[in-house]
Amino acid sequence: MRILGLIPAREGSKGIPGKNIKTLGRQPLIAYSIKDGIAAKLLCKTVVSTDGEKIAEIARNYGGEVPFIRPKELAEDKTPSIDVVLHALDFFEQNGELFDAVCLLQPTSPFRPKGFIDECIRKFTETDADCLISVLEVPHEYNPHWTFKMDKHGSLSIATGESTLIPRRQELPMAYHRDGSIYISKVSLIRNKRVLVGGKTVGVLSDKSYYANLDTPKDWEKAERTYKELLECAE
Repeated sequence: MRILGLIPAREGSKGIPGKNIKTLGRQPLIAYSIKDGIAAKLLCKTVVSTDGEKIAEIARNYGGEVPFIRPKELAEDKTPSIDVVLHALDFFEQNGELFDAVCLLQPTSPFRPKGFIDECIRKFTETDADCLISVLEVPHEYNPHWTFKMDKHGSLSIATGESTLIPRRQELPMAYHRDGSIYISKVSLIRNKRVLVGGKTVGVLSDKSYYANLDTPKDWEKAERTYKELLECAE
């Protein structure tokens, strides 16, 4: 199976200005995903999709392949990720290169255990899934069986539609949330449904000690602490 590693890195960022090339630990943020993609043995190639020449230059300095500069209209705040993926697939198709799936590696989730991408790809292929996402366990207090919807009158109902609450934490079924680290989707799903997540979906449990999701300055501060903790563990 031919799988394209795709790292989306647009120039504009309101929450953390210039975050994709901002130094985290000892290197620019984007460098983490580039190195992970290059190290993955089961990716055919890993490319960076960016609208910024500065990002492209730094990406190349860290071994990243930047075969095109993304149009500005595909790098706005509200640009859907699916449009960025389709743009990359169209570029390669027009140049005679086809892929069976895309592995999206978001720079905003920079920390991945060694070999994690290949582990996810193996599960994706072995299960013949339409897509795979990396996940983390939802803390029990946020489990959907213990959360509520509220109507305009303030009346609450259990989010799952059940009439009574599960009384004990030990009886709650496990629930998971996307951690943003890895998305793998078949090209057929992407093109036919215009989604990254759909059809037969499987998950791989991430190591929560690597978790980071960078949207705000506080997220960045937390990621700096995570970086130091991972560095200490490695030493």
